[in-house]
Amino acid sequence: MMAEFPPCPQCTSTYTYEMDTLLVCPECGHEWNPHESSAAEDVLVVKDCNGNILQNGDAVVTIKNLPVKGTPQSVKAGTKVRNIRLVDSDHNIECKIDGFGAMALKSEFVKKA
Repeated sequence: MMAEFPPCPQCTSTYTYEMDTLLVCPECGHEWNPHESSAAEDVLVVKDCNGNILQNGDAVVTIKNLPVKGTPQSVKAGTKVRNIRLVDSDHNIECKIDGFGAMALKSEFVKKA
């Protein structure tokens, strides 16, 4: 009778096997300890230009003029943006800015308010 091992946390392969105290995925080569909590790896950490950790619902201020595609206007430096939402993407902040609507910003161009 074979033991059931959990799927690989990186590629979700079901062909994992045990090697000493670790579990190994033969498809992607990922090795992990099944007794450690993987919740810490799944948490999205986004930092502003000063290294402060941002969270959903925070308010931020832009630190430079940011051009907006499709409009001749730009978001001016010092614009306060409230109630941000963090996403796992290149532009990792989604928000609504008065006069522009829904936007995506890069966290390196904002600071926590």
